[in-house]
Amino acid sequence: MQAIKETKFKFPGQTGFYSGKVRDVYYFGDFMAMVATDRISAFDVILPKAIPDKGRVLNQIAAFNLEATKSLVPNWVITSPDPNVTIGFKCEPFAVEMVIRGYLSGHAWREYKAGKRLLCGVPLPEGLKENDKLPQPIITPTTKAKVGHDEDISREDILKRGLVTEADYKVLEDYTFKLFKKGTELAEQRNLILVDTKYEFGKHQGTIYLIDEVHTPDSSRYFYTQGYEDRQKKGEPQKQLSKEFVRQWLIENGFQGKEGQVIPEMTDEIITSISGRYKELYQQVRGEALPAIDYGSILNRIEQNILKTMETVGREKLKK
Repeated sequence: MQAIKETKFKFPGQTGFYSGKVRDVYYFGDFMAMVATDRISAFDVILPKAIPDKGRVLNQIAAFNLEATKSLVPNWVITSPDPNVTIGFKCEPFAVEMVIRGYLSGHAWREYKAGKRLLCGVPLPEGLKENDKLPQPIITPTTKAKVGHDEDISREDILKRGLVTEADYKVLEDYTFKLFKKGTELAEQRNLILVDTKYEFGKHQGTIYLIDEVHTPDSSRYFYTQGYEDRQKKGEPQKQLSKEFVRQWLIENGFQGKEGQVIPEMTDEIITSISGRYKELYQQVRGEALPAIDYGSILNRIEQNILKTMETVGREKLKK
């Protein structure tokens, strides 16, 4: 299986290019084509090897959830002409990511275990165990760092530092709670629990849009509903579908993205295991197996589908 580590396309009318941790973005004036590569990151570090099929799994799950939530919150998407590609409005992103948690897991649990009872300005009750359901979902924002690590930040500090206006932040909070409620309902239909997730927002012509991916294993954590209560009572780890198992593998091998630490070797066995987890989540969310593809023509297919879309669909039509 071929993995997409990077793309280096040159398109007529292209006005810019940006390569992120996972996505390669091609700009065309007010529009952009986002390619979900197979790169994988953890602790804000891009790992050295790509994971076959990861990109199209992320893009297809995101497309499904963006379609399912567009009546609640406007999003940036215009069309998805390829399993790895989404084309939409170019938005000016807000400098914060809206993280919302329904359960005490991952980073929140690590902070709680270390003795913290205030997370991003939100108080947490005593006596919680790892993976317990919180009394109600809480928003724990992070900064959106251009380089280095994202950092926890409170609502008060976001407003004090002028990262977002109070009026816009109220909209972001409202959208975040609405999206999490819908995401929770969609997960329940597939016998999953949406544990926590993050949303990114941006502005285009004065309107706030939901941008980037939504409810994917890179941006979200899922537990299996079946056996959740029993595992909690016994103090056992939850069976989950998310990128957390990658973080745990890195932690166990002495890497958390800190200076001087070395990324452990990604063996073929590890890569196959990670790829399998992504396919498993696709099947859970979409209710069908990930379709087979011709791995020998992936890059050509992506390039031609972007080219065809940007050539044949005029900008006036795109705006509609």
